[in-house]
Parts: sequence; C-alpha cells; structure tokens
Amino acid sequence: MTAFETALYWLDYAAVAVFAASGALAAARTRQDIVTFGFFAAITGVGGGTMRDLLIGAPVFWVQRPGYIVACLVAAVGVWIFARRGWRFRALLWLDAVGLAAYAVVGTAKALSLGVHPFSAIIMGVLTSCFGGVIRDVLAGEPNLLMSREIYVTAALLSAGVFAGMTLMGADFWLAALVGFFAGVALRACAIRYNLRLPGFAQGGGETEY
Repeated sequence: MTAFETALYWLDYAAVAVFAASGALAAARTRQDIVTFGFFAAITGVGGGTMRDLLIGAPVFWVQRPGYIVACLVAAVGVWIFARRGWRFRALLWLDAVGLAAYAVVGTAKALSLGVHPFSAIIMGVLTSCFGGVIRDVLAGEPNLLMSREIYVTAALLSAGVFAGMTLMGADFWLAALVGFFAGVALRACAIRYNLRLPGFAQGGGETEY
C-alpha cells in the first residue's frame, strides 16, 4: 500500500473501534448481555461505512476484511470488562464525539480517493460518521441526537469540510486529517460542555417550538 492508503487503513480501524465502543456503552446503559454488546458494537462500528460504500459503489469495506468486525468485538469485550456505571453516559458522549470526527475524516478521505466530487465526498463523510450512531440510538431506545437540535451533524460537517478543503489545497494528508479531526472534536466538546444547541424552527408568532 502507498503511505496514503496505509494511513487511511489504520485511521479507519481506529474510527471503527471507537464507534464500536460507543455502541457497547449504549448496550451497557440498558444492561444487555455480552452477545448484544457485540451486536451493538458491530452495527455502530461499521454501519456508517457500510452505507457510504453502498452509495458510492465501492466494495463494502468489512466484508473481505473481517478484522473490522473483530475490532468491534474486542471493543465490546473491553467495555464489558471495564465499564463502570458512574461514567458510562459521559464516556458514551465523549467516545461518540471522537468517533464522529474521526469517521467524518475517514469517510471523506475514502470518497475523495475514489474520485467522488469534493462536495459529495463531504456528504459521504457526514453520513459515515452519523449513520452508525443513529442505528445505535434506535436499537437502544435512546433519544436520537439528530432529533434533539444538538450540535452533532454540524461537528461532522466541520471535520469533513476542513479535511476536504485542506486536501484540495494540497495539504499533507495527516495535517489535513488532524486539523479536521480536532476541529470537529472541539466543536462537539463545546456543545457537550456548554449544552449548545442550534435554534429550533419558529412558528409565525415568533415562538420556538420544541
């Protein structure tokens, strides 16, 4: 593999593992068994990337590389062993923030590497980073972050947009990836820390409906 392909390969594994851990933490919150931990981890870890590959016509990344599923299962076992009730929810939020930003960069990078238009590549990055979390919340019966006006998709969009913009300007892959990643994490962290939300739709009377 080229240096770019190697970097993308390992970054992809890291993003999958982090998101898988967030899926396992969601299972922990509802006191599921170890099999459900693994299922939640796998569906969260590879869900967004699967949708991305189907949309851009690429081979689904984990089908011929079962190591991705193994990474998800290892993350699930790690959460099963080490998770403690007092910090599960906060850990879920922060792991999700890290996975969100990392997967936005990975999804955008893969789309760009396959010749997808930069604008569409950014959309693929956002979809990659958000879809697994949506599936996780639906399965866990948790309120979906996309429906709560949280700064969530916006953070993914920032990561993907910064990475794509810097890449098109000729920046080094890792520099663009790190700047995009930290931009998204910083925005999501501020949203978590200060409970920042986007304004809701206002009806004719000017009052915001929640």
